[in-house]
Amino acid sequence: MQLRSLRAFVEVVRQGGFSQAARVVHSTQSTVSKAVQSLEDEVGERLLDRGGHRSSLTAAGEIVYRRALALLAERDDLTRELAELKGLKQGALRLGLPPIGSDTLFAPLFATYRRLYPGIDVRLVEHGSQRLEELLLTGDIDLAGLLGPVKPEFESQEVRREPLMVMVSRKHPLSRKKTMTLADAAQLPFILFEEGFALNPIILNACARQGVKPTVTARSGQLPFIVELAAAGLGVAFFPRLIAEQYENPGIRRVLLTDDETQWRLVLAWRRGGYVSHAARAWLDLARQAHSLGKPVPRHLPGRR
Repeated sequence: MQLRSLRAFVEVVRQGGFSQAARVVHSTQSTVSKAVQSLEDEVGERLLDRGGHRSSLTAAGEIVYRRALALLAERDDLTRELAELKGLKQGALRLGLPPIGSDTLFAPLFATYRRLYPGIDVRLVEHGSQRLEELLLTGDIDLAGLLGPVKPEFESQEVRREPLMVMVSRKHPLSRKKTMTLADAAQLPFILFEEGFALNPIILNACARQGVKPTVTARSGQLPFIVELAAAGLGVAFFPRLIAEQYENPGIRRVLLTDDETQWRLVLAWRRGGYVSHAARAWLDLARQAHSLGKPVPRHLPGRR
């Protein structure tokens, strides 16, 4: 079973089609199609249901896809570890960060990291936690900023904990409160972040546990827009205190949310058992020193000799 065929198959699934996958792997559509057909012949099962405009995984395809992701990630780990063994002086740090809080918590680290390690190419991607988890599992990034607690597939180092603040219009009676509960906040509709942001399930799961049934009136990935919607009285929004304090709006009051289970806890995560490069290890050390939270990076992370 060739890794090249597995890569082609994985990209067909991830990109949603053969032509899109061909562009990613820098090949032709017919070559990608032949690679997937060869894989199906070797497995003895159809892996993709090719009906309709988009191919979907069969039961056998689900198994092969899951295993292929792990094999390709291990291949990438092997390549990086051997490169460092040869004394590679330059390298890359593939870092995935969430749109919320990264400017405040990580932007200052970039300048320091660049000064200390000028030979390291920092490649940054920004997504919600759900997408970052996928990229971390497939080995497409080395570290990701996620909201804790993380899934068992990951290890993590804490960066920051913050309570949530309710952003509420000054025209609403709730704005006169000094603190607020989710039950209080649910008197108004909720303005949440768009799909894929990990803060949404933290809020909604806490509501479910308390028997609170909020109405969701809007979703957005743009923080200034969410603040303006709340100021206009469309509903209440929830920001980590660190972020909420950056938004000064005459139409908004920030009220502390007292539910402990809604704390915003940002961590840096990596794939459990995966190889953690020297470049990634240096970023973890720098983040720990800068924020003085979390345990020191273990001296024997996987791959360290």
